[in-house]
Amino acid sequence: MALDERLKWACDKALKTLDLLAGQRILVAGDFLLDRYVIGRSTRLSREAPVVVLEHESGRTNLGGAGNATRNVLALGGEPVPLGLVGEDREGDEVVELLRAGGIDTHGILRDPERPTVTKTRILAGAANTARQQVLRIDKGEEYGSSQIERLNRRARSLLGDVGAVLFSDYGYSTLAPPVRSCLIQVARTRNIPSCADSRYRLTEYRGVTVATPNEEEAGAVLGRALRNDADVTSAGRELLSRLSARAVVLTRGNLGMRVLEGTGFFRDIPPARKGEVADVTGAGDTVASALVLALAAGSDILSAAVLANTAASVVVGRRGATTAVPEEVARALEAWRSSSEWT
Repeated sequence: MALDERLKWACDKALKTLDLLAGQRILVAGDFLLDRYVIGRSTRLSREAPVVVLEHESGRTNLGGAGNATRNVLALGGEPVPLGLVGEDREGDEVVELLRAGGIDTHGILRDPERPTVTKTRILAGAANTARQQVLRIDKGEEYGSSQIERLNRRARSLLGDVGAVLFSDYGYSTLAPPVRSCLIQVARTRNIPSCADSRYRLTEYRGVTVATPNEEEAGAVLGRALRNDADVTSAGRELLSRLSARAVVLTRGNLGMRVLEGTGFFRDIPPARKGEVADVTGAGDTVASALVLALAAGSDILSAAVLANTAASVVVGRRGATTAVPEEVARALEAWRSSSEWT
């Protein structure tokens, strides 16, 4: 089968897999953050300092980090089972409330009295009749303490028996400490269920996962070198495959789409499914990892799962902020892409 035909076959398989995502239970383990947005209209320069004065218009909060991955699993029809830590503070209460508002069981969210909930406050501003743009971000919070590791391990073991896959959403705040990672990977392998590592800084520490989903920048950073061309990207992907002992590495490449490398030596480029303007890539990595692991839990092969993930991401990057895609939107995007005249 020619390569273009194989990709078309994977697209058809991805369409069929969409119907199988409903009800797939996914353990989403990682750093649960609170994203806070303050939106204002720029009116004038302050007389107190050389800064713009904003007239407050609105504000909102969203789940960030592993919370956004949880939202993506839910939107695609899966049943997320969150596992993580938040502080015993107002922000932690908000994270729990946002999860519960989505009908998500929060039994796996533990409270850490020693650390505040990681919170990222974004200030968005713009003049009248213009789009609001982010002008400032204020971060609060730090890595969670080691005193919670045993509690997390116990909770992880209690949740693992009733899930079909594990998604690691690691934003670098140490929720997924080595003992927790090892526990989750070992049980997933023992039960022969897929696992996916989406880790910004510690990807090589996830040896034993089924698949990893770094972007080019993350892959280069964790391997300590710049990826300047296609050969560098392929070499990095193969090194990560070896170091992780994984079935596959799915490297996301922005407007170049994806490069899928499998342990068999096969690799394939998936072109971007979106032809229009990209509004915002915030949270696109969460969408890729969530859609990919859901498809694997539903029995998909790696390439078809990557095609589905690529298309889901093409939907969310057309909107501003960290958003989600529902199966109907992904199906429409897949069908449009499948019928495109740009296949070669």
